[in-house]
Amino acid sequence: MITVIRPHCGDPARAERLGNVLTSVLEGFETTEIELHEQLETADCRNRKILFAVSLGVSGVNLEYYAMLKYIRLHPDLFEGSVGAIIMDGAGEYYTKSVSRELVLAANLAGCSFIGRPLVEGTGTLHNFNVQAKIRGTDLKTAYLSSARELVERLHEESLPGQKEKRLQKLLAIHAGNATTSNTLGLWHMVREHLGDAVHREISLRDGEVWDCRGCSYDTCRHLGEEGKCFYGGVITRDVYPALQDCTGLVMICPNYNDAVGANLTAFINRMTAIFNVRRFYDTDLYGVIVSGYSGSDIVAQQLISGLCMNKSFRLPARFAMMETANDPRSIYTVPGIEERAEAFAKHILHG
Repeated sequence: MITVIRPHCGDPARAERLGNVLTSVLEGFETTEIELHEQLETADCRNRKILFAVSLGVSGVNLEYYAMLKYIRLHPDLFEGSVGAIIMDGAGEYYTKSVSRELVLAANLAGCSFIGRPLVEGTGTLHNFNVQAKIRGTDLKTAYLSSARELVERLHEESLPGQKEKRLQKLLAIHAGNATTSNTLGLWHMVREHLGDAVHREISLRDGEVWDCRGCSYDTCRHLGEEGKCFYGGVITRDVYPALQDCTGLVMICPNYNDAVGANLTAFINRMTAIFNVRRFYDTDLYGVIVSGYSGSDIVAQQLISGLCMNKSFRLPARFAMMETANDPRSIYTVPGIEERAEAFAKHILHG
């Protein structure tokens, strides 16, 4: 059974394309549909396979969606034990990705995990399917339908978190912080104290040059990736690529720099394209440890969601990120209750 959460769209013409997509890709699957926020408020959405399907106008606004989003944000156990995916259909070229990642974060904080690459988005022109159409040797609409069908099939085949066989975590932690001053690294050390041998490798990208992606051709990037290499080499290919191949979970230790992931960590995400071209990370969990000096941890969390879950295919466990606020150097240690929350997050990583 797939629960389809499809916020009602007041424009029938706007809703028609998504309706046709869903009719096609859900054929043969048993489904139940939620269209209004009042229905969401009375439904049991725990331990479910959930397909979020949203129609957006040119403005990027669906009022029923925002009523649902409000309810989701106010009910932190709404999707406990569930796993999700998204089809986002837009009338214009903007907003499909930004609305999707805010929805994933809200649902994730409410207990929903997400499969790797959980999003299929259709912009107004469907030009975002140009590459897929060329690869498949078909037109844009057919590429859209094929991608959406594959997404639904992967969601259907995914086990619910509570049904998965427990495994020993083998974690790779990536950071670029200064051990003496970084609040984010300090918070990670508090979490790590309770992870024991689960931390298989910790790699710092702080020292030395970490070159960003140079935009090689697809064939060049794939060829290098097959050899475990990238054009720029360095710590990314020497240390990070092998560690990624060998881990069950990736922990991104991310201070908030101007409401963005830091430069070295961004370069690492970009440089993952070479290895991503030759393998997927559907079975590798993504976690985040995020500290903001003022506000905006949710923005950084959304960047991790879009860059590593939506793009690079990492699985997103429920409540994947620990997000805190601390400004002055080492002030994270004086945040009330921080040790208890760090321990709880570590147990969450180990046991779900």
